[in-house]
Amino acid sequence: MKDSTYELWPTSGVDEVQAVIRAVYKQVLGNPHVMESERLVSAESQLSDRSISVREFVRLVAKSDFYSTRYFQKCAPYRFVELNFLHILGRAPQDQTEISEHIIRCVEQGYAAEIDSYIDSDEYQTAFGENIAPYYRGRSSEANTKQVGYNRMFALDRGFAQIDSAVKASQLVYAVATNSANTIKPATSRGGAYVATEKMFKIVVTGSKFDRPRRRSTTTYIVQGNHMSSQIQRINRTSGKIASITEIN
Repeated sequence: MKDSTYELWPTSGVDEVQAVIRAVYKQVLGNPHVMESERLVSAESQLSDRSISVREFVRLVAKSDFYSTRYFQKCAPYRFVELNFLHILGRAPQDQTEISEHIIRCVEQGYAAEIDSYIDSDEYQTAFGENIAPYYRGRSSEANTKQVGYNRMFALDRGFAQIDSAVKASQLVYAVATNSANTIKPATSRGGAYVATEKMFKIVVTGSKFDRPRRRSTTTYIVQGNHMSSQIQRINRTSGKIASITEIN
């Protein structure tokens, strides 16, 4: 059963608009406590007078300092991407290809382009359209092209008391990289998240040789899961381009 849906209609009153705003904050920001000083007052006003759609309000919330500080700046790249799937598309990532694609986009094109890629996707438009607030839909068949998607959703969505910013480590590194089903654990269990960061990953990077500009060099880095963030940052400071990220035995 999916969560309650909140949709903004031309005839929606003040209370209904506020319900949509609360639903977007809860879903996109990962069930936080949002203080009055942290609310996007201008964006809320635009939504209230219908200057922007719910989809554009979601975009502004996902690009806010609130979101960037908690999930882009303080989380490892894997965690950032898996939470983007959860917060914006309402599901867990399906495979390593999806994860790698978004990590590479984030490194090459930046934070804003990464956020836009979800909101501008056909999947988002089909699932939520212009005026439905995103919700957790990862346990429904429409969001899972693979059976493992159900288990992965349980690893990311730990219940109503969950605050996503409290967990900085990826919950799905091992399961996604090995295309395997993760074990469903009680919400109080902390097992799995820390084991996953001990897995080894191969990052293939291409870059131009300085002595021969027309030739391309390929460099392979073998890094531990919990060191991926710092390694990607170092690659990002060079002219290298991440070609792939894969788990190794």
